[in-house]
Amino acid sequence: MKKKKEITLNDSQYIEMLSGVVGLLEEARRTSARVVNSIMTVTYWEIGHRISEYEQNGEKRAEYGTALLKKMSIDLTAKFGRGFGWRNIYQMRQFYTAHPFEKILQTVSAKLENNTSSILQTPSAKLDIADIAKYFPLPWSHYVRLLSVKNPEAREFYEKEAIRGGWSERQLDRQITSMFYERTALSKNKVAMLKKGEKPVDGDILTPEEEIKNPLVLEFLGLKDEYSESDMEEAIINHLEAFLLELGTDFAFVGRQKRLRIDDSWLRVDLVFFHRRLKCLVLIDLKLGKFSYADSGQMHVYLNYAQEHWTHSDENPPVGLILCAEKGNDMAKYALNNLPSKIMATEYYTILPDEKLLVDEISRTRLLIEKRKKK
Repeated sequence: MKKKKEITLNDSQYIEMLSGVVGLLEEARRTSARVVNSIMTVTYWEIGHRISEYEQNGEKRAEYGTALLKKMSIDLTAKFGRGFGWRNIYQMRQFYTAHPFEKILQTVSAKLENNTSSILQTPSAKLDIADIAKYFPLPWSHYVRLLSVKNPEAREFYEKEAIRGGWSERQLDRQITSMFYERTALSKNKVAMLKKGEKPVDGDILTPEEEIKNPLVLEFLGLKDEYSESDMEEAIINHLEAFLLELGTDFAFVGRQKRLRIDDSWLRVDLVFFHRRLKCLVLIDLKLGKFSYADSGQMHVYLNYAQEHWTHSDENPPVGLILCAEKGNDMAKYALNNLPSKIMATEYYTILPDEKLLVDEISRTRLLIEKRKKK
């Protein structure tokens, strides 16, 4: 039997080739995200356009507009799922108001009435989606953030600088939060300020995975976004999910990485259960580092949101569980301050799993995962 000839690779040439393939895939992912964002932005602009035209033909009272958006939210959510909450649709209308049809026509060079390959059709004109997309070079998430800037001059400034500097959403958010427009206006050396503003800082740059997993993109495509930030975190969450379900029939699984939106920020709760005996949601947040007061504050934000948006009228207030899995600092802490009485809090402590039991389980899980990784 002939021995198979081994294939030898030139290390330097292979590394160069592999690097090129990695760059190709990363650029392809970024391009995919940009294309989806472009289509999404134009689509949401057109939705805002149609809402505005519908409202102009109907009543103009404020309560009429609110009722219309809520009705649309219910109908679109039933048809397409997440991504069409009342606030989202309101932002689409707000987006069109900031960029009305007439303003775009003044910018687009060619007349579009004779374009027969139009995708978007409105009562006032036929518009080619590619031509409108040229007017909106930024991703939809950028325009959502820009809508929060009330000063029109400041909003236009941030939009132009974001386009010119290729700002990521994080960079745009940082500049708006730090009042870059106002600081530039007051500066004696505006050119130096603008050049400084172009440079990103650590954390501004998004990875291709982050661009694709943008909650707005995932919602638009109707995709799920259940993922963890690291292999260790994902493994611990997987184990905790199974462990809590094995404790008895009281825990019913609701979701992983359950997403909530507060203003224009997206947050995630690692695990959500429903406790049948307590008749309440149990929100679990895992921290791989040390516990901090910020973790407690964040959990109470989760609880307040869950109380308002996820809790039914016949259910008890939700309870939070913060788990810390840092080596030598394992910890489990229930957040019960939102309960209406000390009696209820005592009952919760009696029925819920003992904190020491959870701490021991986290320690065992982490050690098992670390051993597997060494093999």
